[in-house]
Amino acid sequence: MAAVSGVLLLITMSGRFIKYLSQSASGELAPELLFQIMGYRLPGFLELILPLGLFLGILLAYGRMYVESEMAVLSACAISNRRLLTYTMIPALLVAALVGLLSLKLSPTGAAKVEELFNKQDTLTEFDTLSAGRFQTLKSGERVTYAESLSDDKQTMGNVFISQWPKEKKPNASNSTQTSGPVVNVASSGVNYFSEKTGSRFLVLKNGTRYQGVPGTRNYRVIQYESYGVRVAEPEIRKHQRKKQAVPTAELFTSKKRVERAELQWRISLVILVPIVALLAFPLSKVNPRQGRFLKLLPAILLYLVYLLILAGARNALEKGKIPEELGLWWVHGLFLSIAVLINYWDNLVRKLSHRRALKAGAS
Repeated sequence: MAAVSGVLLLITMSGRFIKYLSQSASGELAPELLFQIMGYRLPGFLELILPLGLFLGILLAYGRMYVESEMAVLSACAISNRRLLTYTMIPALLVAALVGLLSLKLSPTGAAKVEELFNKQDTLTEFDTLSAGRFQTLKSGERVTYAESLSDDKQTMGNVFISQWPKEKKPNASNSTQTSGPVVNVASSGVNYFSEKTGSRFLVLKNGTRYQGVPGTRNYRVIQYESYGVRVAEPEIRKHQRKKQAVPTAELFTSKKRVERAELQWRISLVILVPIVALLAFPLSKVNPRQGRFLKLLPAILLYLVYLLILAGARNALEKGKIPEELGLWWVHGLFLSIAVLINYWDNLVRKLSHRRALKAGAS
């Protein structure tokens, strides 16, 4: 279980990390927040990975014992499948307790911390997220900034390059009489400055040159300066609505919102999911030694995915009011619990039916 969960966690976190890394490279996310966000997202990954890891772990472990005839030896030593199933459920219940801790406590806390980090990120200006030696584009696409060096407090820059499109005029190559087009500033250094009178922030460039003109024409304006101020646009503060994943579980119990009530059932469902998939995995791990232990792995994984997809679909229907809250997600667990019990006792049922048929045939 640990090996399978570790591999799945590595794959999942790598994909998510690449997404955040691309946002950091484009200047949408501060680089120092990457590992904090991944750390806070870890419980949310584990709550979904651990049940699958346990499911595959049981399949692989018992499948190997069947292939190497160890299960036949255990059966010959009077160790029944019911006893082995009891041994299997002990670690399954421990994993269920761990998933409960992740789902009900740690994952909502981590999601709230991630929201807090993103809200703080929205209050930063483009120069707060600037990194040395990297071109950074403003979200609106109007300005591209580059600094060869940057102080630790991000207040002083060296060898600064800024290219900006004026909002009021777009480049027009056919009209060469007007001095429009992009404005390019190249300066030896730059300092962040806050004006107490106006309450605005500026990037003050030192010992530089300002170029403005339309590419492809001769109508250019070149200005050399000792000091030049570039106004830093303040970020637009938006009120973010708290996501349902970040709502504490204690609040969900008292919430009247249908979406949050569905979220509560989903968190509890992840705990119930663990012992049920353990019950499913135990009989599905039985294979013929000549067939190999991977024969039933694919259909077992498909059954697990069907369970998870139906559960997610029921959650979506519950949020939209298509399913009554009393029915909720519990019918999905009841369905697959019935399937698990049926699979576990299928051989006994077949044996009893065969015995009854034999008795009837003998009596006749």
